[in-house]
Amino acid sequence: MTTQTHHVDHELIQAAAHVARTRCRGDNHTVAAAARAQDGRIITAVNAYHFTGGPCAELVLIGTAAAQGAYELNTIVAVGDRDRGIVPPCGRCRQVLLDYFPDLKVIVGNDDRTRTVLITDLLPESYVWADHQLDAE
Repeated sequence: MTTQTHHVDHELIQAAAHVARTRCRGDNHTVAAAARAQDGRIITAVNAYHFTGGPCAELVLIGTAAAQGAYELNTIVAVGDRDRGIVPPCGRCRQVLLDYFPDLKVIVGNDDRTRTVLITDLLPESYVWADHQLDAE
């Protein structure tokens, strides 16, 4: 498998880092995410940690985007608090992001290794949950 890299949206990384620095406080909110909607807007969110498995920042962002009328996202990135840098999506987030946005680009890596890859590169040969909906159309 060859991973194709795409342009790195540094403005998106800066937006997530700003939210991580200014809004992530204590143990309840430790990761911020930012996504660029198809219309160019940047939408941000933070995780809601809870020992029962509260949602990651990427999942909160999906709901936040929908609440703002942004149903198509082009690129997403997550940044940890305390200068942890870019945080790749966990397995659950990879699957949900793929199901919602199969063409989504994800920014991963740090420093000179920062790159943008397709969600399908992060979850190859995956089951696509939405496939069952194709027959209903």
